[in-house]
Amino acid sequence: MGGSMIRWQRAEALRASDPGGVERLLDNQWLVRSESGRGWYKVTFDTRRNDWSCNCEDFKREREACKHIYRVYLHWFPNSKPVPTPGEKPSERKVYTQNWAAYDLAQQEETRLFDVLLRGVVDVLETPGITSRQLGRPSIPLRDQAFCSIRKVYEGKGCRPAKGNLRHAVREGNLGKAPGYVVSSRFLNRPESTQLLERLVTLSALPLAGIDEGFAPDSTGMQSTLFGAWREDKHGEHRIRDWLKLHALVGIKTHAIVSVVITDKDGSDYSQFEYLIRNARQNGFGLKEVYADKAYHGRSNYAIAEELNFDFLSPVKRTDKPNPTGAKPDRLGRRVSSRLWTKMFHYAQDHPEEFGERYHQRSNVESVFSALKRKLGECLRSKTRVAQENEILAKVVAYNLTVLIHEFYEHGIVPDFLRNPITLVSGV
Repeated sequence: MGGSMIRWQRAEALRASDPGGVERLLDNQWLVRSESGRGWYKVTFDTRRNDWSCNCEDFKREREACKHIYRVYLHWFPNSKPVPTPGEKPSERKVYTQNWAAYDLAQQEETRLFDVLLRGVVDVLETPGITSRQLGRPSIPLRDQAFCSIRKVYEGKGCRPAKGNLRHAVREGNLGKAPGYVVSSRFLNRPESTQLLERLVTLSALPLAGIDEGFAPDSTGMQSTLFGAWREDKHGEHRIRDWLKLHALVGIKTHAIVSVVITDKDGSDYSQFEYLIRNARQNGFGLKEVYADKAYHGRSNYAIAEELNFDFLSPVKRTDKPNPTGAKPDRLGRRVSSRLWTKMFHYAQDHPEEFGERYHQRSNVESVFSALKRKLGECLRSKTRVAQENEILAKVVAYNLTVLIHEFYEHGIVPDFLRNPITLVSGV
């Protein structure tokens, strides 16, 4: 048996025979009573070197953790497991695999395939008919306006530079004619465009509905101004930074955004849960598990999960009780009752490790927001509130299309809205 294991067992014996044999001197110093009970040893933790030391002879001779160091450790972490014996294979760190071949192809082909997928998804829109004018230029189809607007947001450029890049879409047959550069701004500034873009969010994520069974809601801020401290210092301009809040429901496996709500920066996360969930269910997404942080923790949301028959995993608060009905109304003034609340409360209390492993999947929503902002930017170019909301929706549509491109190379997912699926093949 290795020396480390022997010292660990002696430390456990010390804890059993002398439970009060550890006294704290300072934040990083302890006194440990000797096994004979006739003296004390001083254990120190060096915060700069991140290392332990003891003034006993065993430590001075072997320069390894002695039983007194293990005794201090067991005092503060009573449920710790024994140290591994020499030669024993240590536990491997969990590694998340990545299909790098598929990832490389998706990144290389993204620019080419983005126009192809965008053309296909906007053609599915049921846009209202446009009456022909008797005078002036003919109207531009709303599908083409949506195409130009989302493509401009994807490129992250202004209207004029984006207009020049539309010629490539015309040459490839994804756009009939490049319209004027103001078309994108006018489309984003129209309130009726919001409903069309919300529909595109659903259509762009719907091909992945068969893969995701677990979902996570959360929110993130989108900055509505580009001006910073330099302009204020040099020119004396005082500009207030403001944000809009994007509430989203995200698929755990594919990282697609399946449902969205946009509010002010102080919009409540809790009150948006019901819309995000019901909208996703109505649009054909099968929800079996939902993982959410404490901002969504409440009996009324558990009642929604119970009604729609999915597991809702949210961390238990310190003040929570297992009663199905709370003593006080929730934030919305409702007194609802949920048996699922009681069930998940006991599950989190009785099986914390299993609960934590399942709940940890919620971190995927943070990865989605990080990818969305790094790829498409956190700042909004639009100035009006309507245009800013529509620009956020356009970002979500563009992001979902990039996810679709990756899923084609990863799992062979081909969207039904493509006019010519063979264009997904490289070089065609």
